[in-house]
Amino acid sequence: MKKPFPIRTFALVAGCLGAFAAFAGEPCLEGGKWDAKCLRQQYQAPLKAWPAPRIEGGGDWREMAAVTPPDLPGSVPHAQLRLGIRLFYDPALSASGELACASCHRPEQAFADTLPVTPGHEGRKGKRNAPALVTASHSTSLFWDGRSPTLEHQALGPIADPAEMAMALDRLPAKLQAIAGYPEDFARAYGDPAITLERLQSALAAYQRTLVPAATRFDDFLRGKSDAYSDQEVLGLHLFRTKAGCMTCHHGPALSDNKFHNLGLTYFGRKYEDLGRYNVTGDARDVGKFKTPTLRNVARSAPWMHNGLFPSLRGVVNMYNAGMFRPKPQNAAQAADPRFPVTSELLKPLDMNQEEIRAVEAFLRTL
Repeated sequence: MKKPFPIRTFALVAGCLGAFAAFAGEPCLEGGKWDAKCLRQQYQAPLKAWPAPRIEGGGDWREMAAVTPPDLPGSVPHAQLRLGIRLFYDPALSASGELACASCHRPEQAFADTLPVTPGHEGRKGKRNAPALVTASHSTSLFWDGRSPTLEHQALGPIADPAEMAMALDRLPAKLQAIAGYPEDFARAYGDPAITLERLQSALAAYQRTLVPAATRFDDFLRGKSDAYSDQEVLGLHLFRTKAGCMTCHHGPALSDNKFHNLGLTYFGRKYEDLGRYNVTGDARDVGKFKTPTLRNVARSAPWMHNGLFPSLRGVVNMYNAGMFRPKPQNAAQAADPRFPVTSELLKPLDMNQEEIRAVEAFLRTL
């Protein structure tokens, strides 16, 4: 009598067949080796003819796009932008007179910072890494947890936050009124010298909408300069779009879907615990979800993730390759807690080899 076909063996075979089916349509992959010349031919075609991206879950996506000048409303006067610039770089907006918006959002770091968490007023620290502000004009919500719907709404949050600039908002207009040049700047921007919080929000938001990424070889390549990329970077681009499934969440001009996902980094019940979007919505399904950040100029904005705990871009790629983290309850109380975080089902092991991991990293560094 024949032994029944082992279920474990069947699962293994099915998994291999599934992987084969997923990449059976890869004309540039033969015998486990990537054909660099073949890949170049695919990506020398116009962008609309590039291989379609792999989108886990079949959600909506938008094509990649090169950097373009900011699309500002015609009603924004240059004087308002100049005022926004002055406010963004002025430490007078903080209680101590030592911290400006630019203290955490540095131009040379894609308007992010090099520290996991930037010290604020009197050295106080919050929980979260300063997000990059390049592509802010593409955001449909602000902050890692999306608690602000617009740049105007967002502007006063860090100024008033006790762990950031710690400025009493009811005192700020009078403080600026007493500084030489501000009444005249507000008059040029708004028609009269009145300094109000609403006008301050408007000016800061107007400036932040101009913060586009620094142009890179990625932009050159998108515009048809095929020699802008090495063979390794072309492979990385292809993997980003296909096998790695990165465009599930990182697509469009900002390389962000503007949605919220749980990557398994909630640290539930431990040091660094952060419940993310849940703190805004109160919905247990949002525990551990954070907004998808832009990947434009990503190599400049280390360290990464909402807590800034990951200093290695290669390490981040390795985590995604492994399918990210799947925390398990450590005790009965956690198992019964409806808030116990569930890692996004969009994340799956990618089975990339070391050559492919290095290629994805190389591509990311061109963004």
